[in-house]
Amino acid sequence: MDLAALLDRIADDVAPEIGRGAVADYIPALARVEPRQFGMAIAEVDGSVHGVGDWRRPFSIQSMSKVFTLALVLAHDDGVWTRVGREPSGDPFNSLVQLEHEDGIPRNPFINAGALVVTDELAHHGDATEALLRFLRKESGHPEIDVDSEVAASEAEHADRNRALAYFMASYRNMRNPVPAVLDQYVRQCSIAMSCHDVARSAVFLARHGLRNDGSRLLGQSAAKRVNAVMLTCGTYDAAGEFAYRVGLPGKSGVGGGIVAIVPGRCAVCVWSPGLDARGNSVAGVAALDRFTTLTGWSIF
Repeated sequence: MDLAALLDRIADDVAPEIGRGAVADYIPALARVEPRQFGMAIAEVDGSVHGVGDWRRPFSIQSMSKVFTLALVLAHDDGVWTRVGREPSGDPFNSLVQLEHEDGIPRNPFINAGALVVTDELAHHGDATEALLRFLRKESGHPEIDVDSEVAASEAEHADRNRALAYFMASYRNMRNPVPAVLDQYVRQCSIAMSCHDVARSAVFLARHGLRNDGSRLLGQSAAKRVNAVMLTCGTYDAAGEFAYRVGLPGKSGVGGGIVAIVPGRCAVCVWSPGLDARGNSVAGVAALDRFTTLTGWSIF
């Protein structure tokens, strides 16, 4: 299949969707991002990468970072599953409601409360942000990948809800490290800037059933399968059912406008367009992935 031609066609098909939706204005640094941008990249399991549009332009990965932190934690052991569940939440990604009903155990690792637990677990093995940056720099081949300090500062100034989530879980003894330290790590991870090329290259280990770009193994096949499964059921906030219906792939979105999706055995795909729907997913990004699976027939179903 000519993937370069495919990407050009997808970009043409979704052009009317680019700029639709609203940028994430609750983080002031993201509110200033121009919404009429679009990029898409496909990283194949053989190492080839193809792109279209703004696929080399860095953007704030936000919650897409949660896929990588979860994988890094599971590379040590699977004990984190005693602290966080694997079920869809059905509530907004920053909801406090379920934590009280479920004794401080978040529903899954991709809502904010669950991601805070995963960051706390990763911090038990050292500096969580540095571990993530080392991994992303190596897998993407871009050693300059770093935290966007402006976004991090902006996000930290508006982190009251995440602070509340973390302290509430600490009251149930579900935080191992001091809450301020965990929050700092979490904000910095979400504020990493990467391009579609970088994200797709970094995520293709999930298409290779756990094998990194240098051939070493990050995850066993079973663990990689489980990360993909949680991405499918929980990766697009409370719109996971709609995403599975339209796209049919494991995926994880971020309020920076990015979405990463996995075609097991074939490739990782990253699409970016900052305009978000009411549930926090990129409008043009979901449309592009819908066209991708429709045109290729590559789906897990």
